[in-house]
Amino acid sequence: MVTYREELLKLLHGLSYEEREVTLTSGKKSNFYVDGKQTTCHARGAFLTGELFYEKIKACGAAVQGVGGLTMGADPIVAAISVVSVLKDDPLHAFLIRKEPKGHGKQLWIEGDKNFKAGDAVAIVEDVVTSGGSLLKAVERARAHDLKVVQALTLVDRLEGGAEFLAEHGLKLEALFTIEDLQNFSG
Repeated sequence: MVTYREELLKLLHGLSYEEREVTLTSGKKSNFYVDGKQTTCHARGAFLTGELFYEKIKACGAAVQGVGGLTMGADPIVAAISVVSVLKDDPLHAFLIRKEPKGHGKQLWIEGDKNFKAGDAVAIVEDVVTSGGSLLKAVERARAHDLKVVQALTLVDRLEGGAEFLAEHGLKLEALFTIEDLQNFSG
């Protein structure tokens, strides 16, 4: 019987992993690319991602009230986790963190903020972590909104220093997969 993790890895390898030269957000060159959104926007991929992240969140031992992350990579993940949590009768509300504040209205950094109160424990998620900079930005925005970040999670860790960078800022990165899982997939 195929596990959810094995099924998600197969989807990630088939939809999100490409061996080609790219320039990353950091400006650094790489000979492979991981576009997690290709998998997290797939119907089955979204379900599997939501299930596996929900399990990680529940295993952390903290009373997490919600899940959020920096738009755009985190958007389908937080939605999937939130929906899965309702199916388990254990709702985790979602919030989205903008890269820049909204230019009109209330000029919000965070969408979905009315579902939380100061001090609520949350998990921050990302689709792919390379340097850890985007995930740290999301954590800082959540903390500035008086949310207590208790977990930092990623779908794929590229193993390029992100976990170490986040550790320097007091965060332990938990990854569902590493780039080695994708590169060694024989499926």
